[in-house]
Amino acid sequence: MTDVLARIVADKKEEVAASQREAPLDEVKARAADGAPPRNFYAAVTRPKGELRVIAEVKKASPSAGLIRQDFDPVAIAKAYHEAGAAAISCLTDAKYFQGSLDYIAQIKEAVPLPVLRKDFIIDPYQVYEARAGGADAILLIAECLGEPQLIDLLILVTELKMTVLLEVHDYESLIQVKSHVGFPHPGYQLLGINNRDLKTMTTDLGHTLKLIKDVPDLDILVSESGIKTHDDIKRLREAGIHRVLVGEHLMRQPDIGEALRALMGG
Repeated sequence: MTDVLARIVADKKEEVAASQREAPLDEVKARAADGAPPRNFYAAVTRPKGELRVIAEVKKASPSAGLIRQDFDPVAIAKAYHEAGAAAISCLTDAKYFQGSLDYIAQIKEAVPLPVLRKDFIIDPYQVYEARAGGADAILLIAECLGEPQLIDLLILVTELKMTVLLEVHDYESLIQVKSHVGFPHPGYQLLGINNRDLKTMTTDLGHTLKLIKDVPDLDILVSESGIKTHDDIKRLREAGIHRVLVGEHLMRQPDIGEALRALMGG
C-alpha cells in the first residue's frame, strides 16, 4: 500500500469507528433493509454489449488536484450527465480528502434515473450497509486497500445486498491476485476497473490499461478509470476492445459539463 493510500485508510478506520458510535451497525442494517431495491448498475454499464458506456463522476476535490470545481452542485451535475448520455453515476463520498458526502447519493437518485456508485475507501462491512442505507446501487472496492480474506467477505456481502461491485486495481500484482475472484460469488454483480492513476506518484497514464488487458479475464466487464480526456482517448481504448470508462476530473473542470461529456463520447 502506498503512503498516500495508507494514510487515507488509517483515517478511514477512525471515521468508521466514529460512525459506528453515532449509528450502531444494527440500526444501519435496518435502514439498508428498508430502502428501495438497488438499481442495476451492472446492466447499465455492460449493456448493450460492445457499445460505449460512460460512468460519469461527481467529484468536488481530490488529494492530487485540490479543489476541482468551485460551483459544485451534485444534483445539477448529475442531471447534466444524464441528459448527455451517461450510463451511470460515480459519486465521491469521502469528506476529508474529496469533500464528498454520502448524502449526495440520495439527492442524485431523486433527480435522475441512473444507478449510482458510492466511490470511497471501503474497508469494513459497516460501510457497505451504510452505502445501501444511503441509496447506493454499487460500491468501489480497491484491491490495494484490502487483504484477500477481507476482499472475499466484502464481495459476498455486496452480492447479498444485490449491489454491484467495481473491483479496482492499479498494480499488475494486484490484478493477478484478484483475477481468480473476478465474478465471485456471482458474475452479474461485478465489474473490474483498472485505475490509470498511480497513487505513488499521482500521475496518470492511459496506456496503463492497455498494458494490463492481456491478463483481464473478460473485457466486457472491464472499466478503464482516470486519465481519459478526449474522444481520441476513447477511440484508443475502444480499438483495444474496452467500451466502459469512468471519467471525472476532466468533465468536472469544464464550463459546460454536459457538452463536455457529449464531445468526449463523440456526439
